[in-house]
Amino acid sequence: MRTHTCGELTKSNLGQEVDLCGWVHRRRDHGGVIFIDLRDRSGLMQVVFDPDTPDTFSLAESVRAEYVLKVHGKVRERPEGTVNPGLPTGQIEVLVSELDVLNRSETPPFPLEGDIDVKEEIRLRYRYIDLRRPEMLERLKLRTKITRNLRSFLDQKGFYDIETPYLTKATPEGARDYLVPSRTHEGAFFALPQSPQLYKQLLMIAGMDRYYQIARCFRDEDLRADRQPEFTQLDIETSFMDEEGIMDLMEDMVRKLFGEVLEQELPDPFPRMTYAEAMRRYGSDRPDLRIELELVDIADLMKGVEFKVFSGPANDPDGRVAALRVPNGSKLSRKEINELTAFVAIYGAKGLAYIKVNDRQAGKAGLQSPILKFIPDEIVEAILDRCAVETGDLIFFGADKQTIVNESLGALRVKLGCDLGMAKSSWQPLWVVDFPMFERDPGRKRWNALHHPFTAPSGSREELQADPGNMISRAYDLVVNGMELGGGSIRIHDAQMQETVFELLGIGEEESRTKFGFLLDALKYGCPPHGGIAFGLDRLVMLMAGASTIRDVMAFPKTQTAACPMIDAPARVSDAQLKELGIRLRTRPGAEAAET
Repeated sequence: MRTHTCGELTKSNLGQEVDLCGWVHRRRDHGGVIFIDLRDRSGLMQVVFDPDTPDTFSLAESVRAEYVLKVHGKVRERPEGTVNPGLPTGQIEVLVSELDVLNRSETPPFPLEGDIDVKEEIRLRYRYIDLRRPEMLERLKLRTKITRNLRSFLDQKGFYDIETPYLTKATPEGARDYLVPSRTHEGAFFALPQSPQLYKQLLMIAGMDRYYQIARCFRDEDLRADRQPEFTQLDIETSFMDEEGIMDLMEDMVRKLFGEVLEQELPDPFPRMTYAEAMRRYGSDRPDLRIELELVDIADLMKGVEFKVFSGPANDPDGRVAALRVPNGSKLSRKEINELTAFVAIYGAKGLAYIKVNDRQAGKAGLQSPILKFIPDEIVEAILDRCAVETGDLIFFGADKQTIVNESLGALRVKLGCDLGMAKSSWQPLWVVDFPMFERDPGRKRWNALHHPFTAPSGSREELQADPGNMISRAYDLVVNGMELGGGSIRIHDAQMQETVFELLGIGEEESRTKFGFLLDALKYGCPPHGGIAFGLDRLVMLMAGASTIRDVMAFPKTQTAACPMIDAPARVSDAQLKELGIRLRTRPGAEAAET
């Protein structure tokens, strides 16, 4: 139907007769001459209609936005003064001699050009229209370039692209499973995979050596801007390679990706930081190194003060007292500080103490804070020295359980860095290493795996049993600009070690055999040392595209309530379908009252 796409024509095509197809992006009637910007996924081409072809001109007058057209005409230079330097095809246009309206369109529910201010639910309801916007087309085009580049690298490095099953078995991986009832095995359920973790380990046992997959994964969990119930990850596993080798290989892959797709050079090598240092300095295991603000521990200075807000956590083994110096932060108003106090409350902080340093040389008289009366002068001076404050600075304080202080001040650090223009405009990759094997669940009084239960410890089985709380894992996360792009580890390849980890996690012998018997059996048949990593592909594309959510780089995402307004899913199914599956729906207690 067409000889060229709209975006591929150049001055080299001058004088040629061409056929183009596309959508009407914009129509302008300039006193007897009609201009239409014809759009397809390759770009825009200005096509021109003049009264010398009366039938074609008359038909062009009836054309409206998003009509689908086929045009035939001759490529010519744009007249002097009408060149559009901001458009790749802006030096030429097509003088149309024939026009065919392939399909008409109703008025779209929102405009497709320029910045749009439309509720996201409307955009998702009419996603097939939203995807026509050049911005969305460019993001999906970028996604294609990224996946092609990653595949090319791994293919060249000898990795096999192997698919693993979607219908699998429910396993505990930190989120709820999506269950699929089996018609042929009444009362039994498949689960959609949260990741291909166990299958890729089995592939290593099978001798595949190097595997990758662009895998679809499913997790029934609470959603945020960077999460979806179904998402895509680049899954990688390799045998006979330690963590240093895997991280070096992945660095090469990511450097190649950014260099070839974005023409951005990343450091070689990537910096590395232990989990403990990241939490101490930044309150986060995914620190944004573009922001130079850091947390400073001051618990030792606060242990003896009478102010219980500080001395309580300072003397608590699970507590933390930390300060965050904000250069030139004294310009923040009381209203702005109140807004920041409300912000940290989201993370469990009970308040946000502060000291404004109006004049560093004036001692306590140069300070402004409601907490100064509770803290001895020498302690205040010691805090100012440790934080290296200067006139015009502001210090925020966090005092509570370690987790609350880390989460609240860590989030505050990023917010202030972005709001006050402190974030560098650069790419800052970082490997975070030496994660603890476990974290304590105080409510259930048990250990939880910080990554997953198949991560290998850095010590022996005896050392792990003797002191699980202080055992370091062989895990590593890749963080770029404060976003975790990939997480991986060396895996357990010994059946006894795997059984020990299950025991420490409170997974008894019967449960481990029921859920993981196939893995434990497989580990006994010559399992090689192996490890891997998984990258969140949607998150990676979001970061490289500069989008604000992963929904803007996915073709058909779900809403934050895990629904699809376009096709109205999830939806009820018929009683006949339920009966065939042996399922009967029951109303949950309280649901009837809620419906009425």
